[in-house]
Amino acid sequence: MSDIADRLARSLALALAAGALTLATAPAHAGECPVDHRLTTPRAIEEKPDIGVKRDTLAVVPLKGWRGVADLYLRTRRLIVAVDGIVPTHQHDDRPSIVFVAKGEIVEHSAFCAVPILHREGEWTPEFGPGHEHWWENRSGKEVVLLSSDVIPPEYFDPGTESFKNAM
Repeated sequence: MSDIADRLARSLALALAAGALTLATAPAHAGECPVDHRLTTPRAIEEKPDIGVKRDTLAVVPLKGWRGVADLYLRTRRLIVAVDGIVPTHQHDDRPSIVFVAKGEIVEHSAFCAVPILHREGEWTPEFGPGHEHWWENRSGKEVVLLSSDVIPPEYFDPGTESFKNAM
C-alpha cells in the first residue's frame, strides 16, 4: 500500500472510531411507544399506588419574576425505585417534566400508548401535555435510579417545614 493510501486508510479508521465513540456516549432519547401502538386520544389507565419509591429533592430554583413567570419553581429530584416498586399513576397536564434513567431500566404505562414502554439506563423522556397520564414499574429485579426535573406550582411547597412536598 502506498504511503498516501496508508495514511488515508488510518485517517478514515480514526474518523470512524471517533464517530462511533461519539454515538456511544451521546445521551439517548428514551424508549418510545411503537408507532402502531400510539394513541391520539388518551386511554384510561390503571390507578396504581406508590410502592417502594424513595424521593430526594436535590435542588429547587424559584422562577418567580424570571421572564414574567409567576410563582413557579424548577425542582430536580432523585427517585430510587425498589425492585417491584411502582411510581404511582400521575398526570402531567400542568406540570412539565424530564426524566433521566440514571441506573437500571423501568417500564412506563402511558395513556397515549397501548403497550408498555421500556426505558433503559442513559435514556431520557419528556413528560407534558393534555391527557399525559402514566405510571412506572420496576420489573428489572434491580434497583432503578431516576433523575426528574419538573416545574411545580407553590402548592407543592410546605410552609410549615419550608420544604417541597414530594408529590408525584
